[in-house]
Amino acid sequence: MTDYAPQALDKKWQARWTRDRAFEVEVDPSRPKYYTLEMFAYPSGHAHVGHVRNYIIGDIMARTKRMRGYNVLHPFGWDAFGLPAENAAIKTGTHPEKSTFDNIAHMKGQLQRLGISYAWEREFATCTPDYYHFNQWIFLQMFERGLAYRKRSTVNWCPKDNTVLANEQVVDDGVCWRCGTTVVQRDLEQWFFKITAYADELLQGLDTLSEWPEKVVVMQRNWIGRSEGARVRFAVQDSDTAVEIFTTRIDTIYGATFVLLAPEHAMVDRFAAESADPDGFRRKVQAFRSLDRQARLTGEIEKEGFDTGRTAINPFTGQAVPIWIANFVLMDYGTGAIMAVPAHDERDHEFATKYGLPIREVVRAGDTPADVVSKASTQYGRLVDSGPYTGQDAPAVMSRMIADAEAQGFGKGEVQFRLKDWGISRQRYWGTPIPVIYCDRCGVQGVPYDQLPVELPTVTTFTGRGDSPLAAVESFVTVRCPSCGGQARRETDTMDTFVDSSWYFLRFCDPKNGALPFSKASAAYWMPVDFYSGGVEHAILHLLYSRFFTRVLRDVGLLTFDEPFKRLLTQGMVLKDGAVMSKSKGNVVDPDTMLAKYGADALRLYVMFVAPPEKEVEWSDSGLEGSFRFLLRVWRLVDHWAETVAGDGMPGCGPECTEAERALRRKTHDTIQRVT
Repeated sequence: MTDYAPQALDKKWQARWTRDRAFEVEVDPSRPKYYTLEMFAYPSGHAHVGHVRNYIIGDIMARTKRMRGYNVLHPFGWDAFGLPAENAAIKTGTHPEKSTFDNIAHMKGQLQRLGISYAWEREFATCTPDYYHFNQWIFLQMFERGLAYRKRSTVNWCPKDNTVLANEQVVDDGVCWRCGTTVVQRDLEQWFFKITAYADELLQGLDTLSEWPEKVVVMQRNWIGRSEGARVRFAVQDSDTAVEIFTTRIDTIYGATFVLLAPEHAMVDRFAAESADPDGFRRKVQAFRSLDRQARLTGEIEKEGFDTGRTAINPFTGQAVPIWIANFVLMDYGTGAIMAVPAHDERDHEFATKYGLPIREVVRAGDTPADVVSKASTQYGRLVDSGPYTGQDAPAVMSRMIADAEAQGFGKGEVQFRLKDWGISRQRYWGTPIPVIYCDRCGVQGVPYDQLPVELPTVTTFTGRGDSPLAAVESFVTVRCPSCGGQARRETDTMDTFVDSSWYFLRFCDPKNGALPFSKASAAYWMPVDFYSGGVEHAILHLLYSRFFTRVLRDVGLLTFDEPFKRLLTQGMVLKDGAVMSKSKGNVVDPDTMLAKYGADALRLYVMFVAPPEKEVEWSDSGLEGSFRFLLRVWRLVDHWAETVAGDGMPGCGPECTEAERALRRKTHDTIQRVT
């Protein structure tokens, strides 16, 4: 061949790779392994070049390691459950299963035409019973260990998607991470995973991730949010109960002049019932509960509250302080109750100033009193008007104050986390059924392992309104209790789609295993993932959940390590006309169009040469033409010199080589060395 015809070359070599199973691998203890993986792909329809940049990055790592003798695992699969397919069914009437597998077929063809070296024999989609069987298996393992539990709670509700969202899925100004709709609050019975049981481990593990981007480590550290402080009980007067508060500044407790409760606090309904005007009390509370959660969190609302008429005793001072309900106090943080110290907290100061509540200085940063009436003083310093602790310095005095609270029985030292348990219940159809049965006689029962998987029934009508679509399928809901054999009912919620992607990298190690999610031996050989690439938008949700699942499966006995991903690369976005490529913006570039014109190698070369992998890329058709011309030069050079310079397969030129030929050979080896 003298003419560069990349389309013919693509077909020739891709067919040969498939025929020879070139990229399929098995466990081989005699060779060093290398596991490279790109973040799970959602089959949204057609891939654009913004998507494929990540796949090309992973492929370069896989091919390089393969050429250097490693036993390389480079698998691919589909994160196939989720709201988009169900929302499409509501809009168009196309069943989620059909649209999902149609999309998979198209996207798989695109990736194969790109020549990416995937071990396609390990491919799976999470919406098949073979996979979600083990979502349910893992759920039951957690249920048996108290890590999966059900409780009634105030949850984030997306009115458009008609489902619950985890705290991590509420983004920006209190909107749904997927559709951008403002999130509201609802009280529902929900299933949770107890990720907080591993909070300390997840935090400490970040110190071992030396090959992760620092910004991702910082994001996870901040999300986990460890705080050391004290839990202190303020006894409620004329009652047998107490308000428990968590504070990181027990040194200021002598300045606590009132207590604030979140509108959702468990004590609020009792106070309402015992008040002189229960209905009026409840109306005020409901007005606060219906406010935008994110606005409450960020303080973007005017701080408002009302006096419950009840008082509590400050255990350090013995003085009665009023109990108020405030719209900016959240149940998600601390205990849902705070001791308000307006002299030393800016939010408390703003609230106290508005309602004329006492402001008392108890920590002095300098030698003279601060003007705490005008502005809160938040620095540490010397305690004043603080009983036996007056004259002591904070924060040193705090350990003594906590010890005294413990000795007197009204407080204790405590560590709290910003991280909250993961609500996994979703009131939608296209997800993994939660394997739970409710019996009036026996209570909550896990589905027996030999009855897994609990398969999704066929649902033909999608409205997006009301309860979960599964609740309308009588043959699914009605079931026998596994304990007593009596009439019972199935759980009709499905699991959050992030459950699917929290362990898929482990399934790739052993994707045909029908007895377990994967064998311990296969995971011991292939894991952890050596090189993991994907978008920084998954820095909290997916990566944190994956680290949690890894630890749970370690404790189940299937794994012997803590961290799933050794090296992480967060690639930059591909921009077109200054904006991130997306269908909604109408600025996508279809790789098939580029492949038909320039071939796979030119597209791959351009995407990787235009900018470092971590940086954003501005797409340019002219840049792609430049890559094509470069490859044409390479082709002509190799086509002309290959037989002469190769030296019958020897690494160097023979004595018959000219100086020019030897120079070219040296340059070739020098280039290989520097690139490597």
